[in-house]
Amino acid sequence: MAEIFYDKDIDISILEGKKIAIIGFGSQGHAHAQNLRESGMNVIVGELEGSKAWNSAKEKGFEVFTADKAAEQGDIITILVNDELQRDLFYRYIGPNLKAGNVLAFAHGFNIHYSQIIPPENVDVIMIAPKGPGHIVRRMYTQGSGVPSIIAVEQDYSGNGMKTALAYARGIGAGRAGIITTTFKEETETDLFGEQAVLCGGCTELIRAGFDTLTDAGYQPEIAYFEVLHELKLIVDLIYEHGISGMRYSISDTAEYGDLVIGKKIITDETRKNMKKILSDIQDGSFAKEWILENKAGRPVFNALRKKEANHKIEVVGKELRKMMSWINKSGNLE
Repeated sequence: MAEIFYDKDIDISILEGKKIAIIGFGSQGHAHAQNLRESGMNVIVGELEGSKAWNSAKEKGFEVFTADKAAEQGDIITILVNDELQRDLFYRYIGPNLKAGNVLAFAHGFNIHYSQIIPPENVDVIMIAPKGPGHIVRRMYTQGSGVPSIIAVEQDYSGNGMKTALAYARGIGAGRAGIITTTFKEETETDLFGEQAVLCGGCTELIRAGFDTLTDAGYQPEIAYFEVLHELKLIVDLIYEHGISGMRYSISDTAEYGDLVIGKKIITDETRKNMKKILSDIQDGSFAKEWILENKAGRPVFNALRKKEANHKIEVVGKELRKMMSWINKSGNLE
């Protein structure tokens, strides 16, 4: 079993007197910056001058600089922009301003693991990856709780890489929930696999397949939407709170029997074989190469697929049905 660290196990004093430059005031960036500041850290923000994120950081009381100026001032420089933007950002603005003994931090290992960014040898390279989106990291912190995080040290020039990663994780509130150590390799490969095979790719395709099966058989699309998408949250919440066995305890015996007997007819040996191929493509860098080239080409496949999927009937029906659900609108509707 992995060792889990909590606030009581962590000395945060290693961050005292250090200036932390958060590069990117987006989903994770705004949470890291505010939580660290409220934990007593000296935090500045690096952003694109005049952008919405630049103005948002200003409004929240941060000193905001362009990425190069922020990196120049920072002792710890945390890169929290999108994966596909990090390489160019690093080599143009951050790398030239690093000094011996600086700490370069990430919340995902993609660019380090796949050698898109090769840091100089005289800096620490660490990762602090909360297991939740930025708005939850922020919300939990303000409520006196936290989101579990995983941390890793790729390069330990100073000899204090793990202490710094633990202190930083405590500063964003993770020590209230639990911190687990990993490696950049393990975090990157498992994260990509989870997104592709289960959380995003697997889940959304399963939902659409169920919707199409019901509507092709003549059932109302509104009823199909409720059965295969809307009610999914109820099941996921039960699994999240109590595990798979706890979910099965809470549903009807009819539903549990269907789960136990039918599930393996949907997720077959062929599906598991495909999952292993997906993992292999992640491990050998095939997926990373494909995604990097896709971005260099201007995202033609990505944009075409995004547009096609956005026009699926489940999206059209769902948009109308969600207008009935005032609680969704109140919690922040993306539409």
